[in-house]
Amino acid sequence: MDGWNDQIAMIIAAVEGALLLILFIGLGVLARKLGKLKGEHRKMVGDTGVPNMEEVMNVVHERLSLLDRRQITQGDRMDQHEKRLSSLKGRIGVHRFNAFSDSGSDLSFSVAFVNEEQDGVVITGIHGREQTFLYAKPIDKGQSAYMLTPEEKIAINQAMQKA
Repeated sequence: MDGWNDQIAMIIAAVEGALLLILFIGLGVLARKLGKLKGEHRKMVGDTGVPNMEEVMNVVHERLSLLDRRQITQGDRMDQHEKRLSSLKGRIGVHRFNAFSDSGSDLSFSVAFVNEEQDGVVITGIHGREQTFLYAKPIDKGQSAYMLTPEEKIAINQAMQKA
């Protein structure tokens, strides 16, 4: 019976060896999966320096809130700049004309500086043989408190046609 016991012992040892080999292989697979999981965790946590996922989410939420506040502030500043730019006298119209029939060329002029709301100024220079006169008239909504000449109206219209 010793032979029989030895055979059973050898079979049990072989089964135990096979089970041990299977366990080592399983342990290797699990170690590999754990390594991948650690790498993914490292990617997710990133440069926050916080190991706890709940704290990471809080840090991310705080940063998003800060970005939202900055975006709102920048949007407000952009609106202010757009309003300021539209109020600038950026549209210019120039009309040259001959103020006196006895002078030979178009040396007189009207220059209009207006914004989108047709506010600004028109400057007219009347050139004569002996002297030149300059006049400036404020413009409010395309009109002036002073009487506008046809040449000044042309300059204002030219300025308003420019976008």
